[in-house]
Amino acid sequence: MLRYILKRLVISVLTVFVLAATVFVLMHALPGDAFDGEKATAQVRANLEKTYGFDKPLHIQFFKYIGNLVRGDFGISMKHQGQRVNDLIAVTFPISADLGIRALLFAIILGLFLGVCAAQLYRHPLRHGVMIIAIIGISVPDFIMGSILQYIFAYKGRLFPVAGWGEMKYTVLPAFALSFYTMALLSRFMRTSMLTVINEDYIKTARAKGLPRYKIVLRHQIRNAMLPIITILGPIVAAVLTGTFVIERIFNIPGMGKFYVNAISDRDYTLTLGMTVFYGIFLIGANFIVDVLYSIIDPRIRISGERDV
Repeated sequence: MLRYILKRLVISVLTVFVLAATVFVLMHALPGDAFDGEKATAQVRANLEKTYGFDKPLHIQFFKYIGNLVRGDFGISMKHQGQRVNDLIAVTFPISADLGIRALLFAIILGLFLGVCAAQLYRHPLRHGVMIIAIIGISVPDFIMGSILQYIFAYKGRLFPVAGWGEMKYTVLPAFALSFYTMALLSRFMRTSMLTVINEDYIKTARAKGLPRYKIVLRHQIRNAMLPIITILGPIVAAVLTGTFVIERIFNIPGMGKFYVNAISDRDYTLTLGMTVFYGIFLIGANFIVDVLYSIIDPRIRISGERDV
Protein backbone atom coordinates (compact mmCIF):
# COMPACT_ATOMS: atom_id res chain seq x y z
CA MET A 1 0.00 0.00 0.00
CA LEU A 2 2.77 2.43 0.97
CA ARG A 3 4.72 1.59 -2.18
CA TYR A 4 1.67 2.31 -4.32
CA ILE A 5 1.02 5.65 -2.60
CA LEU A 6 4.64 6.74 -3.00
CA LYS A 7 4.60 5.75 -6.65
CA ARG A 8 1.44 7.76 -7.29
CA LEU A 9 2.86 10.69 -5.35
CA VAL A 10 6.04 10.78 -7.45
CA ILE A 11 4.00 10.60 -10.66
CA SER A 12 1.79 13.45 -9.42
CA VAL A 13 4.78 15.69 -8.62
CA LEU A 14 6.33 15.01 -12.04
CA THR A 15 3.00 15.79 -13.71
CA VAL A 16 2.81 19.15 -11.94
CA PHE A 17 6.37 19.94 -13.06
CA VAL A 18 5.57 19.07 -16.69
CA LEU A 19 2.40 21.17 -16.50
CA ALA A 20 4.27 24.18 -15.12
CA ALA A 21 7.01 23.86 -17.76
CA THR A 22 4.52 23.51 -20.61
CA VAL A 23 2.43 26.52 -19.56
CA PHE A 24 5.57 28.59 -18.99
CA VAL A 25 6.82 27.91 -22.52
CA LEU A 26 3.41 28.46 -24.13
CA MET A 27 2.82 31.76 -22.32
CA HIS A 28 6.19 33.12 -23.43
CA ALA A 29 5.56 31.89 -26.98
CA LEU A 30 2.46 34.06 -27.31
CA PRO A 31 2.94 37.33 -29.22
CA GLY A 32 3.06 40.48 -27.14
CA ASP A 33 3.29 40.83 -23.37
CA ALA A 34 1.53 42.41 -20.41
CA PHE A 35 3.14 45.81 -21.08
CA ASP A 36 1.90 46.24 -24.68
CA GLY A 37 -1.15 48.23 -23.64
CA GLU A 38 0.75 50.45 -21.23
CA LYS A 39 1.58 54.01 -22.29
CA ALA A 40 5.13 53.93 -21.02
CA THR A 41 8.48 55.17 -22.21
CA ALA A 42 11.26 52.76 -23.13
CA GLN A 43 12.93 53.41 -19.77
CA VAL A 44 9.76 52.67 -17.80
CA ARG A 45 9.20 49.51 -19.83
CA ALA A 46 12.79 48.41 -19.17
CA ASN A 47 12.29 49.01 -15.45
CA LEU A 48 9.11 46.93 -15.47
CA GLU A 49 10.83 44.07 -17.28
CA LYS A 50 13.67 44.20 -14.76
CA THR A 51 11.22 44.19 -11.85
CA TYR A 52 9.52 41.03 -13.10
CA GLY A 53 12.76 39.42 -14.28
CA PHE A 54 11.91 39.50 -18.00
CA ASP A 55 15.27 41.04 -18.83
CA LYS A 56 17.01 37.73 -18.07
CA PRO A 57 17.36 34.75 -20.44
CA LEU A 58 14.34 32.47 -20.66
CA HIS A 59 16.01 29.47 -18.99
CA ILE A 60 17.00 31.60 -15.97
CA GLN A 61 13.42 32.89 -15.71
CA PHE A 62 12.18 29.30 -15.81
CA PHE A 63 14.45 27.96 -13.06
CA LYS A 64 13.69 30.98 -10.91
CA TYR A 65 9.97 30.38 -11.37
CA ILE A 66 10.30 26.67 -10.51
CA GLY A 67 12.31 27.59 -7.40
CA ASN A 68 9.58 29.98 -6.27
CA LEU A 69 6.95 27.37 -7.10
CA VAL A 70 8.62 24.79 -4.85
CA ARG A 71 8.40 27.33 -2.01
CA GLY A 72 4.71 27.90 -2.77
CA ASP A 73 5.28 31.41 -4.12
CA PHE A 74 3.37 32.18 -7.34
CA GLY A 75 4.80 35.69 -7.64
CA ILE A 76 3.24 39.13 -8.03
CA SER A 77 0.46 39.86 -10.51
CA MET A 78 1.47 42.08 -13.41
CA LYS A 79 -1.94 43.70 -13.84
CA HIS A 80 -3.22 43.81 -10.27
CA GLN A 81 -0.57 46.17 -8.95
CA GLY A 82 1.08 45.15 -5.72
CA GLN A 83 -1.09 42.05 -5.25
CA ARG A 84 0.46 38.62 -4.92
CA VAL A 85 -0.98 35.74 -6.91
CA ASN A 86 -1.28 33.71 -3.71
CA ASP A 87 -3.48 36.41 -2.18
CA LEU A 88 -5.69 36.63 -5.28
CA ILE A 89 -6.16 32.85 -5.23
CA ALA A 90 -6.92 32.92 -1.51
CA VAL A 91 -9.66 35.52 -2.09
CA THR A 92 -11.23 34.16 -5.28
CA PHE A 93 -10.94 30.38 -4.92
CA PRO A 94 -13.38 30.10 -1.97
CA ILE A 95 -16.06 31.74 -4.14
CA SER A 96 -15.41 29.34 -7.02
CA ALA A 97 -15.27 26.42 -4.60
CA ASP A 98 -18.59 27.47 -3.05
CA LEU A 99 -20.22 27.56 -6.46
CA GLY A 100 -18.55 24.29 -7.43
CA ILE A 101 -19.67 22.46 -4.30
CA ARG A 102 -23.28 23.53 -4.85
CA ALA A 103 -23.07 22.40 -8.48
CA LEU A 104 -21.47 19.13 -7.41
CA LEU A 105 -24.28 18.39 -4.97
CA PHE A 106 -26.84 19.07 -7.69
CA ALA A 107 -24.95 16.84 -10.13
CA ILE A 108 -24.35 13.88 -7.83
CA ILE A 109 -27.81 13.75 -6.26
CA LEU A 110 -29.80 14.29 -9.45
CA GLY A 111 -27.40 12.36 -11.69
CA LEU A 112 -27.34 9.21 -9.56
CA PHE A 113 -31.10 9.40 -8.97
CA LEU A 114 -31.86 9.69 -12.70
CA GLY A 115 -29.39 6.89 -13.50
CA VAL A 116 -31.00 4.53 -10.99
CA CYS A 117 -34.48 5.43 -12.27
CA ALA A 118 -33.46 4.86 -15.88
CA ALA A 119 -32.04 1.43 -15.00
CA GLN A 120 -35.09 0.38 -13.01
CA LEU A 121 -37.36 1.56 -15.84
CA TYR A 122 -35.28 0.04 -18.63
CA ARG A 123 -38.40 -1.62 -20.10
CA HIS A 124 -40.70 1.33 -19.41
CA PRO A 125 -41.33 4.21 -21.86
CA LEU A 126 -40.38 6.73 -19.13
CA ARG A 127 -36.74 5.72 -19.51
CA HIS A 128 -36.62 7.76 -22.72
CA GLY A 129 -37.29 10.95 -20.76
CA VAL A 130 -34.23 10.35 -18.58
CA MET A 131 -32.07 9.64 -21.62
CA ILE A 132 -33.29 12.80 -23.35
CA ILE A 133 -32.22 14.85 -20.30
CA ALA A 134 -28.83 13.13 -20.38
CA ILE A 135 -28.35 13.81 -24.09
CA ILE A 136 -29.33 17.48 -23.69
CA GLY A 137 -26.97 17.86 -20.75
CA ILE A 138 -24.02 16.39 -22.62
CA SER A 139 -24.75 18.21 -25.89
CA VAL A 140 -25.51 21.73 -24.61
CA PRO A 141 -22.46 23.72 -23.39
CA ASP A 142 -22.49 25.35 -19.96
CA PHE A 143 -22.60 28.91 -21.29
CA ILE A 144 -25.66 28.18 -23.44
CA MET A 145 -27.40 26.45 -20.54
CA GLY A 146 -26.57 29.39 -18.30
CA SER A 147 -27.96 31.88 -20.82
CA ILE A 148 -31.16 29.85 -21.23
CA LEU A 149 -31.67 29.67 -17.46
CA GLN A 150 -31.04 33.40 -17.17
CA TYR A 151 -33.61 34.18 -19.85
CA ILE A 152 -36.34 31.83 -18.56
CA PHE A 153 -36.03 32.06 -14.78
CA ALA A 154 -34.43 35.48 -14.28
CA TYR A 155 -35.39 37.76 -17.19
CA LYS A 156 -38.86 36.35 -17.93
CA GLY A 157 -39.84 34.56 -14.74
CA ARG A 158 -38.27 37.05 -12.31
CA LEU A 159 -37.66 34.13 -9.93
CA PHE A 160 -33.92 34.63 -9.52
CA PRO A 161 -31.43 37.47 -10.03
CA VAL A 162 -29.92 37.72 -13.51
CA ALA A 163 -26.36 38.02 -12.21
CA GLY A 164 -24.30 38.73 -9.12
CA TRP A 165 -23.17 36.86 -6.04
CA GLY A 166 -24.41 36.96 -2.48
CA GLU A 167 -27.50 35.34 -1.02
CA MET A 168 -28.74 31.83 -1.76
CA LYS A 169 -30.97 33.04 -4.60
CA TYR A 170 -27.89 34.25 -6.51
CA THR A 171 -26.33 30.78 -6.51
CA VAL A 172 -29.18 28.59 -7.81
CA LEU A 173 -28.99 29.35 -11.54
CA PRO A 174 -25.18 29.34 -11.92
CA ALA A 175 -24.86 26.19 -9.80
CA PHE A 176 -27.49 24.35 -11.83
CA ALA A 177 -26.01 25.53 -15.14
CA LEU A 178 -22.57 24.32 -14.04
CA SER A 179 -23.93 20.98 -12.82
CA PHE A 180 -26.06 20.06 -15.83
CA TYR A 181 -23.31 18.42 -17.91
CA THR A 182 -21.93 16.48 -14.93
CA MET A 183 -25.43 15.43 -13.90
CA ALA A 184 -26.10 14.06 -17.39
CA LEU A 185 -22.74 12.28 -17.47
CA LEU A 186 -23.27 10.65 -14.07
CA SER A 187 -26.80 9.55 -14.97
CA ARG A 188 -25.53 7.76 -18.08
CA PHE A 189 -22.67 6.11 -16.21
CA MET A 190 -24.95 5.07 -13.35
CA ARG A 191 -27.56 3.67 -15.71
CA THR A 192 -24.98 1.56 -17.57
CA SER A 193 -23.41 0.36 -14.33
CA MET A 194 -26.79 -0.51 -12.82
CA LEU A 195 -27.84 -2.49 -15.90
CA THR A 196 -24.61 -4.48 -15.67
CA VAL A 197 -25.12 -5.24 -11.98
CA ILE A 198 -28.78 -6.22 -12.41
CA ASN A 199 -27.79 -9.32 -14.39
CA GLU A 200 -25.18 -10.54 -11.91
CA ASP A 201 -25.67 -13.90 -10.18
CA TYR A 202 -25.78 -12.46 -6.65
CA ILE A 203 -28.75 -10.30 -7.66
CA LYS A 204 -30.57 -13.38 -8.93
CA THR A 205 -29.72 -15.15 -5.67
CA ALA A 206 -31.10 -12.27 -3.63
CA ARG A 207 -34.33 -12.39 -5.63
CA ALA A 208 -34.55 -16.16 -5.17
CA LYS A 209 -34.24 -15.68 -1.41
CA GLY A 210 -37.29 -13.44 -1.50
CA LEU A 211 -35.63 -10.18 -0.46
CA PRO A 212 -37.81 -7.10 -1.01
CA ARG A 213 -37.00 -5.18 -4.16
CA TYR A 214 -35.99 -1.99 -2.35
CA LYS A 215 -33.43 -3.94 -0.29
CA ILE A 216 -32.00 -5.52 -3.43
CA VAL A 217 -31.73 -2.13 -5.11
CA LEU A 218 -30.21 -0.30 -2.11
CA ARG A 219 -27.97 -2.96 -0.61
CA HIS A 220 -26.80 -4.80 -3.70
CA GLN A 221 -27.43 -2.98 -6.97
CA ILE A 222 -26.60 0.63 -6.05
CA ARG A 223 -23.73 -0.32 -3.74
CA ASN A 224 -21.94 -2.39 -6.37
CA ALA A 225 -22.86 -0.09 -9.26
CA MET A 226 -21.18 2.80 -7.45
CA LEU A 227 -17.69 1.29 -7.70
CA PRO A 228 -17.11 2.24 -11.37
CA ILE A 229 -18.58 5.69 -10.62
CA ILE A 230 -15.92 6.30 -7.96
CA THR A 231 -13.17 6.03 -10.58
CA ILE A 232 -14.50 9.07 -12.44
CA LEU A 233 -15.44 11.13 -9.38
CA GLY A 234 -11.90 12.49 -9.00
CA PRO A 235 -11.75 14.26 -12.37
CA ILE A 236 -15.42 15.20 -12.09
CA VAL A 237 -15.02 16.81 -8.66
CA ALA A 238 -11.94 18.74 -9.76
CA ALA A 239 -13.51 19.76 -13.06
CA VAL A 240 -16.68 21.08 -11.41
CA LEU A 241 -14.84 22.90 -8.62
CA THR A 242 -12.40 24.55 -11.02
CA GLY A 243 -14.39 24.68 -14.25
CA THR A 244 -16.38 27.80 -13.51
CA PHE A 245 -14.65 30.15 -15.99
CA VAL A 246 -17.49 30.87 -18.41
CA ILE A 247 -20.28 30.57 -15.86
CA GLU A 248 -18.59 33.16 -13.65
CA ARG A 249 -18.34 35.55 -16.58
CA ILE A 250 -22.00 35.07 -17.56
CA PHE A 251 -23.32 35.53 -14.02
CA ASN A 252 -20.71 38.15 -13.04
CA ILE A 253 -19.38 36.09 -10.14
CA PRO A 254 -16.09 37.39 -8.65
CA GLY A 255 -14.50 33.96 -8.51
CA MET A 256 -11.20 32.50 -9.61
CA GLY A 257 -12.42 31.60 -13.08
CA LYS A 258 -13.23 35.21 -13.94
CA PHE A 259 -9.75 36.36 -12.88
CA TYR A 260 -8.18 33.47 -14.79
CA VAL A 261 -9.86 34.39 -18.08
CA ASN A 262 -8.92 38.05 -17.63
CA ALA A 263 -5.31 37.10 -16.83
CA ILE A 264 -4.97 35.19 -20.10
CA SER A 265 -6.39 38.04 -22.19
CA ASP A 266 -4.21 40.57 -20.33
CA ARG A 267 -1.03 38.48 -20.79
CA ASP A 268 -0.59 38.47 -17.02
CA TYR A 269 2.07 35.75 -17.02
CA THR A 270 2.44 35.35 -13.28
CA LEU A 271 -1.28 35.19 -12.55
CA THR A 272 -1.95 32.83 -15.46
CA LEU A 273 0.91 30.52 -14.50
CA GLY A 274 -0.02 30.57 -10.83
CA MET A 275 -3.69 29.79 -11.37
CA THR A 276 -2.94 27.14 -13.99
CA VAL A 277 -0.54 25.34 -11.68
CA PHE A 278 -3.02 25.69 -8.82
CA TYR A 279 -5.77 24.16 -10.94
CA GLY A 280 -3.36 21.40 -12.01
CA ILE A 281 -2.39 20.57 -8.43
CA PHE A 282 -6.06 20.48 -7.47
CA LEU A 283 -6.96 18.13 -10.33
CA ILE A 284 -3.96 15.84 -9.85
CA GLY A 285 -4.56 15.74 -6.11
CA ALA A 286 -8.19 14.75 -6.60
CA ASN A 287 -7.16 11.92 -8.94
CA PHE A 288 -4.54 10.77 -6.45
CA ILE A 289 -7.04 10.64 -3.58
CA VAL A 290 -9.62 8.76 -5.68
CA ASP A 291 -7.02 6.22 -6.81
CA VAL A 292 -6.15 5.41 -3.21
CA LEU A 293 -9.76 5.42 -2.00
CA TYR A 294 -10.88 3.17 -4.84
CA SER A 295 -8.21 0.65 -3.94
CA ILE A 296 -9.42 0.67 -0.32
CA ILE A 297 -13.14 0.52 -1.10
CA ASP A 298 -13.02 -2.27 -3.67
CA PRO A 299 -11.94 -5.49 -1.85
CA ARG A 300 -11.10 -7.15 -5.17
CA ILE A 301 -8.13 -4.85 -5.62
CA ARG A 302 -4.92 -5.70 -3.80
CA ILE A 303 -2.09 -3.22 -4.02
CA SER A 304 1.15 -5.12 -3.74
CA GLY A 305 3.38 -3.18 -6.13
CA GLU A 306 3.44 -5.69 -8.94
CA ARG A 307 0.05 -4.61 -10.33
CA ASP A 308 -0.87 -1.14 -11.53
CA VAL A 309 -4.39 0.02 -10.78
